[in-house]
Formats: sequence, structure tokens, C-alpha cells
Amino acid sequence: MVVAAVATLVSGVGWGLVLIAAGFWLRVLFGPRISPFALLSVKVLAPRVGPAKLVPGPPKRFAQGIGAVLSTAAVVLFFAGFALGSWILLALLIVAASLESFVGFCLGCAIFGILQRRGLIPADVCEACNNIALRRL
Repeated sequence: MVVAAVATLVSGVGWGLVLIAAGFWLRVLFGPRISPFALLSVKVLAPRVGPAKLVPGPPKRFAQGIGAVLSTAAVVLFFAGFALGSWILLALLIVAASLESFVGFCLGCAIFGILQRRGLIPADVCEACNNIALRRL
């Protein structure tokens, strides 16, 4: 995701935004089973980095949903003639994806945990998430 997003940002090719958005929507709708980015990450890249760090599904799906919304908004802005806005949204996605890739911190998962602790996401959506990290936020 980081490589595709940086390549799209550097090249300025709007169709890269479409591919990124499609990848996010595939993960939101179907999980990592059919998304090319997810399959590359889960099946090829992650095993080379180390043992899998399993996390509950709902926070990951929430994080992918944020990515889907931001990337879709970037596509709409780009093709509506507001390229700068689309590149800003893509830069935000790059920051979030880089945090997860290089630091192991899922920003969307942290937001999910905060929303759940505040009662905006019911506890029964993800029982395992009651123990999600970052309780201090």
C-alpha cells in the first residue's frame, strides 16, 4: 500500500488513486481474500518480516473502511479537478499505512478502540477489543 501510494503521489497519475480505492473497498467488503494488496501483504511480505501479529477483525475492517472513504474521496477530488485535495488525502493515507508497516501501529485500530471505550461502538461488536492497546488515549 505504501509503495503504491507513494508511486501514485510522485507520478501524479489519478488512475493510481482508483486502484488504491478499489483495493481498500475489496478489503472492506471481502477481507484479505481477494484484494491484491492484502494478498501481497498477508501472503508474501508479512511472512518475511516475522511471525504474524493477529488482531481482531472489526478494528482492521474499520481501519480499511477509513482508507476506503479517504481514497474514494481522493478519487472524486482528483477527477473533479481538485488534485491538490486528492494528494493531501493520499499523503494522509501514506502516513497511516507507514505507521502500520514500519512501526506496527494501526491508526484506524486505535481510533476504533477510542470510539469503543467512549461507547460509540458497542462492546459486543468486538469482545476481544475490550483489551485493545492504547487504553490511555
